[in-house]
Amino acid sequence: MRSRWTYVAWICVFSLGAFRTFCIPANEVNLLDSRSVMGDLGWVAYPKNGWEEIGEVDENYAPIHTYQVCKVMEHNQNNWLQTNWILTQGAQRVFLELKFTLRDCNSLPGGLGTCKETFNVYYYETNDEERRNIRESQYSKIDTIAADESFTELDLGDRVMKLNTEVRDLGPLTKKGFYLAFQDLGACIALVSVRVFYKKCPFVVRNLALFPDTITGADSSQLLEVSGTCVNNSVADELPRMHCSAEGEWLVPIGRCMCQAGHEEVNGSCQVCKPGFYRSVLESRSCSKCPPRSFSKVEASISCQCEQGYFRTQADPANMACTRPPSAPRNAISNVNETSVFLEWTAPEDTGGRKDVRYNILCSKISTDSGHYEPCGSHVRFLPQRTGLRNTSVMVVDLLAHTNYTFEVEAMNGVSDLTGPPRQYVSLNVTTNQAAPSPITVVKKGKTTKNSITVSWQEPDRPNGIILEYEIKYFEKDQETSYTIIKSKETEVLVDGLKPSSAYIFQIRARTSAGYGGFSRRFEFETSPYLAASSEQGQVPIIAVAVTVGIILIALVTGFLMSGRRCGYSKAKQDPDEEKMHFHNGHIKFPSVRTYIDPHTYEDPNQAVHEFAKEIDVCCITIERVIGAGEFGEVCSGLLRLPGKREIPVAIKTLKAGYTEKQRRDFLGEASIMGQFEHPNIIHLKGVITKSKPVMIITEYMENGSLDTFLKKNDGQFTVIQLVGMLRGIASGMRYLSEMGYVHRDLAARNILVNSNLVCKVSDFGLSRVLEDDPEAAYTTRGGKIPIRWTAPEAIAYRKFTSASDVWSYGIVMWEVMSYGERPYWEMSNQDVIKAVEENYRLPGPMDCPTALYHLMMDCWQKDRNSRPKFEEIVSLLDKLIRNPSSLKGLVNPSNRVSNLLVEQGSPEGCVFRSVEEWLEAIKMGRYTELFMESGYTSLQVVTQMTLEDLRRVGVTLAGHQKKILNSIQEMRVQMMNATMPI
Repeated sequence: MRSRWTYVAWICVFSLGAFRTFCIPANEVNLLDSRSVMGDLGWVAYPKNGWEEIGEVDENYAPIHTYQVCKVMEHNQNNWLQTNWILTQGAQRVFLELKFTLRDCNSLPGGLGTCKETFNVYYYETNDEERRNIRESQYSKIDTIAADESFTELDLGDRVMKLNTEVRDLGPLTKKGFYLAFQDLGACIALVSVRVFYKKCPFVVRNLALFPDTITGADSSQLLEVSGTCVNNSVADELPRMHCSAEGEWLVPIGRCMCQAGHEEVNGSCQVCKPGFYRSVLESRSCSKCPPRSFSKVEASISCQCEQGYFRTQADPANMACTRPPSAPRNAISNVNETSVFLEWTAPEDTGGRKDVRYNILCSKISTDSGHYEPCGSHVRFLPQRTGLRNTSVMVVDLLAHTNYTFEVEAMNGVSDLTGPPRQYVSLNVTTNQAAPSPITVVKKGKTTKNSITVSWQEPDRPNGIILEYEIKYFEKDQETSYTIIKSKETEVLVDGLKPSSAYIFQIRARTSAGYGGFSRRFEFETSPYLAASSEQGQVPIIAVAVTVGIILIALVTGFLMSGRRCGYSKAKQDPDEEKMHFHNGHIKFPSVRTYIDPHTYEDPNQAVHEFAKEIDVCCITIERVIGAGEFGEVCSGLLRLPGKREIPVAIKTLKAGYTEKQRRDFLGEASIMGQFEHPNIIHLKGVITKSKPVMIITEYMENGSLDTFLKKNDGQFTVIQLVGMLRGIASGMRYLSEMGYVHRDLAARNILVNSNLVCKVSDFGLSRVLEDDPEAAYTTRGGKIPIRWTAPEAIAYRKFTSASDVWSYGIVMWEVMSYGERPYWEMSNQDVIKAVEENYRLPGPMDCPTALYHLMMDCWQKDRNSRPKFEEIVSLLDKLIRNPSSLKGLVNPSNRVSNLLVEQGSPEGCVFRSVEEWLEAIKMGRYTELFMESGYTSLQVVTQMTLEDLRRVGVTLAGHQKKILNSIQEMRVQMMNATMPI
């Protein structure tokens, strides 16, 4: 299709003899125009009595020329008329326009036998202008020309001129010029006008680029690509181009020139930017007003200068306002924890107009020698870093004990380095507490046998307090993954149960109230060979005495256990001076697994409480505020300060006034259960208060509260690895409980607590019960509430609970975590949930949930409890996922998910909702019903096609609401596709 960009101008001239006006397009260049010649044309006729030049004047008395021939009455006519040499001017294709009149042979009496109504046109190419004597055979024929209209004698009488116009092209031309020749074979003809021209694409300025006159190509279909030249203070990375067609039209423009920096395009030309405005090379076409805090005083500015006291970095775009350094940080506080300090502050009141505020920490301490401040030294560590902090907090560790430090928190942004001093900072003075002991440096080997080694050591050079115990770690050489730890309060220990003639590696560290110090370097000792008989014989009396004492002790313990208690034990008597733990591949292997003891087996519940929980004096507790309500009373936060120890935050459960004896027993029963557990992922019991009112249970304080609430508040804020880390901690705690032969019965996100380090701990042991010795045994309740949405089907149907039913609940917890605290099964009733689970329907994978985690959930929800994984296997799998983050990249595809919502079998399209209003009310989004209706979303079928952009157009702007509605829409799509598909 011809481009609309065709640039044609018209020039008007008078025709010869026709007394009419003709218009010549500006994209045509004349090489010959007989009408424009003032004198004789000078063409050559052969024979001379053939073609005849006739000179006349037009109505304006301008001379005009015609060539005529009319020898129709004579036979064998061959009259030639040759033009002058016509210079091509570089054109390879030219056009010939002939205007002529021709007599109708029928109007010539007696001339019918020889009269013709056509004539021929020829051309001859040559580089020599003087060669006029050209033989007829050297010419190339262009065409035979016939008249569209001929005139008669009557026309002559009426003086009516019937003018014919014919156009022919010739080419490709290869020489400098050519001659035209007209051959008459017996016609009555008059050549009124002969015009020879070529076509060009005329000069034009387009997109600030100049395109010169361009002669068209030799081929009628050829497009010539022409590069333009940027004009008038304009530039281009690549020159713009257009294509010149064979018809002399500009087609297919490509690219454009842009005004230089400091100029803008106005009406097709570049004009300078006025003062107060600027334009850089990559900005828009128009000049822009100087951004805030900047100015330009001259024309053609490419940027604006910043006002005094304001700056712009090289990386800042020209349209960014000038900025200044921030003010000092505010509200700085410190929290000293032994030799660590947690610093926290709020952002500066004035950020300088920038978002790239960073913080640096400067640390100095008072020198013990000079009493002056000096740098802290390279041993001090800052977590996550000392400079370039984005967060408004930092942990400083490895400080010296009992030392005064000054910390300066400096606020900086991108332009701070451009201003120089003074710095903007806030200062904090802190004094550290007691520190952990330094590493032990001297370890010696004592008496050695084939199966034992006596190891002794010296107290650390810097104990930094009272040594509470030592931890001895040893393992067989080259077997580091399987090691044993012994704890002792003495500086010497006998390590037995070793292999003869074997080398062992020993490492020892000390612990104070401030914690463990670092392990000593490795010491290698070797046991005696089998042949060391003499040494062993000397040990026989000692061994015999030890065996005898051991038998007596066993008898005493057995008698004590038989004296009226069923299964209780004294914690104090079971904490020896030396405690041994075996580790294999990172897992603790106790020599004998401690078994959970049900406090309900005690005749006196008070005895169970004091057996497993420490009594705390009420004066050591300070209650600060109420943070919640429990089944038996309020839950508060407060402080616990035991004699000789530092004050720590705690959570306090209180028993409300007017309690019954049963309520008191049940309340303290949870403490009796909790006190038996010692694991980093189980809530730690600090003690109880039973000798005053109110009765209290004191536990460690978990800053972030329950997991479900914490996730809802931080929807979408964590990485997948962080979420998997939380799940791993919960699984680790449940593995510990199951190894103790204990079932929880109420495992749910609401019963998981989260501390400030995102460590998750299992809590709330109110519904928990003990398992019998038989690992397949199940606890059967006699009634009471059961958390249906979290409970395994066999536990719901038969009231039988096992560790396998806890695994089912763990799968629900996984779903809660990955959906950021969504309610399992949403608004379905408990009866609908029971029916759905029984019919093999399961919860769908949460949005953006890794496939590997959803597969684990589905394994936890196996109907056959024996097919569910053990907690040991769950922990192992999660460890593998954490070590290989790439395995978490594959996400559950909503279109491939099985329809796991409770689908009402008789409902249309497999959907449980009958209308958009009912659906929105069910997902607690009823506030948007009117907006959906007004926007045309009046049916569920239409709703299932909605996207995030559709929701925004409807008026759902809150990100949490958008996610909830989209999640529900995806579930409806799956329902409609797989309404009857079981897992």
